[in-house]
Amino acid sequence: MSTALCEGVWRCTFGAAENASPVRFFGKYDAAALEDGGALLPFKHEHITWRLTQRGCVIELPMKNDEDFYGFGLQFHSINHRGRRRFMKVNSDPVTDTGESHAPVPFYVSSAGYGVLVDTFRYVTFFLGTNGAKGSSKNIAKPVKVHEEFSEQALYALKQARNERRVLIETPNCKGVDLYFFEGPSMLDAVRRYNLFSGGGCLPPLWGLGNWYRAYGGSDQQHVLKMAEDFRRDSIPVDVIGLEPGWHSHSYSCTYAWNKSLFPEPDALLGTLKQQNYHVNLWEHVFVHPLSELYGQLESSAGDYEVWGGLVPDLADKKAGDIFSEFHGKNFIDHGVSGFKADECDNSDFNKSNWSFPDLSSFPSGLDGEQMHSALGMLYQRTIEKAFRDRGLRTLGQVRSSWALAAGSPFVLYSDLYDHRQFIRALVNSGFSGLLWSPEVRSCKDTEDFIRRLQSVVFSPQSLLNCWRIPNPPWYQVDIEKNLAGERMDESGEITAIAASLLKLRMKLLPYLYTAFRRYHTEGLPPVRALVLDYPKDGRTHSIDDQYILGDSLLVAPVFWGQNSRTVFLPEGDWYDFWTHEKINGGRAISYDAPLDRIPVFIKSGSILPLAEPVQYVDAETLFSMTIFCFGVGGKNFTLYEDDGTSLAYEEGKYNTVVLSAGASGGNSGKGAVSRTGTEKPRYNIREWKYIV
Repeated sequence: MSTALCEGVWRCTFGAAENASPVRFFGKYDAAALEDGGALLPFKHEHITWRLTQRGCVIELPMKNDEDFYGFGLQFHSINHRGRRRFMKVNSDPVTDTGESHAPVPFYVSSAGYGVLVDTFRYVTFFLGTNGAKGSSKNIAKPVKVHEEFSEQALYALKQARNERRVLIETPNCKGVDLYFFEGPSMLDAVRRYNLFSGGGCLPPLWGLGNWYRAYGGSDQQHVLKMAEDFRRDSIPVDVIGLEPGWHSHSYSCTYAWNKSLFPEPDALLGTLKQQNYHVNLWEHVFVHPLSELYGQLESSAGDYEVWGGLVPDLADKKAGDIFSEFHGKNFIDHGVSGFKADECDNSDFNKSNWSFPDLSSFPSGLDGEQMHSALGMLYQRTIEKAFRDRGLRTLGQVRSSWALAAGSPFVLYSDLYDHRQFIRALVNSGFSGLLWSPEVRSCKDTEDFIRRLQSVVFSPQSLLNCWRIPNPPWYQVDIEKNLAGERMDESGEITAIAASLLKLRMKLLPYLYTAFRRYHTEGLPPVRALVLDYPKDGRTHSIDDQYILGDSLLVAPVFWGQNSRTVFLPEGDWYDFWTHEKINGGRAISYDAPLDRIPVFIKSGSILPLAEPVQYVDAETLFSMTIFCFGVGGKNFTLYEDDGTSLAYEEGKYNTVVLSAGASGGNSGKGAVSRTGTEKPRYNIREWKYIV
């Protein structure tokens, strides 16, 4: 952990803060008390005001007229929140731009170079310069009269007034709250401090960064085994096979027991898949069916209302959490299961009132329904992760809900939403708040839409095809009656070839991505970042929500259905086309032709990019044979990360660093230098160096 980055975190207490809060439940570090002018913030302690109202606690912070705000968790509808109201409530289907989300986070980062965390599980609301205090508009310029000049600009002239604005933070149903301030000086510094305060970003197992395939929901044991065999036969790289609700004997609520009519020999299934070097991920949710072995053990440690006829275990209670965790360890992990998909922990939308428990619920730990809705996703993640950590193992799973301080949790968010553009906007936003998000392929209009979505998935934290209900997988048409793979949909083989090449490209990127996650863990640097985090001084980046930085060097600009070209903004400096290696001058927007087999990706000049020969899967013996590409002027370094890829031994210092040093400068086609430190078994074999100038 970098001590320097852990400094600059300050706490300020207003009133009597509640005992149940993210920092008290999940926090890793204590912070100093906020002193007058002590933090490197654009305002002093005395500029902060607070008061108690009949509704709860209200805090006011100063803001600049041109200050922009980012974060608030997984936001699907906007990126820059200045002038908006953000309502932090867990909601499975955030159809409007209110701030609600299945992963809201009461943390934001300001363009002035600081971050703010409200340490609460309450449905906190932020007003980001929406209102000035009474009397603050007296000295503004007289607005244009509508009858003199009718236009939208004139009609809303007051919105542009330069009167004093404030950030208002209302935390309901409480008598006080703690605020945590994260210094800059840049937004990225503040985000990194927040992630390190969360315990550092997660370091997933190496296999978790490979390709995932979630099987058709009506699959049985025969279908899963045949599908797995077909993938290996056809050289389609897949590391993880996910099983959906049908594997349970009862799914809503859950028994956590195998459906023996569909999966008569689960241990044999898991054993065969392990021999073929697959990892298995099981779908479930937290609501416990009366026929489950867990029901009697958890009945006294559950909320006072059921969901789908099942208990809601109080995972904030250590006893209940330990029971739930160890059950998963003994019944699944010890039998070869590598991870779980933690579904349905994201509350009800307004059309499905029975989706979850009511806010008026109470739990033995003392949490009420409002607090539990906010906390449940994180409690669920930590409970499942504990079962793996108790066995010295890493995992990577999926989850439907999260909250503050989630950076260290090895779970990737997903949803039941489908819009591709919203998926990419959520991906761009995820890096502000310590979240991981996969724009998984889960529905598509046609094969073109499938490929465009798959391109985005390959360049994301989790390369996932969720084919539970997908109407058009590229390789096999599912015969629902026989439950077996049938005829190929793609008779020409073109779409299958493009899809296979993309999945192989993902495997080429594994060493690069694994190193990016190592930096996330040790430095708090998000593996996926909005352009504004890396280029904050360029105002043109402040609202870009359809491009992002991946790792150290790649700029990704997804293409959407119906497009064969798009505009891409390249920040200052030189960039190289990932596909052609053409050099392009940045500091401008360019038009980029994007045929179906190509997603616009660019490499920053001065980068060293390691690309591996693709493998079908990752196992303990995998040795990546790599070509090292050096773009632009030489003399640069890139540090790769190596460890065993599965255990927690890295926490004890059992890992290698591999420093790649490029040759001197332009045109050098010789070998660079490789320096490896550490005593672990090498994962990387450097085969060739290439210089692109």
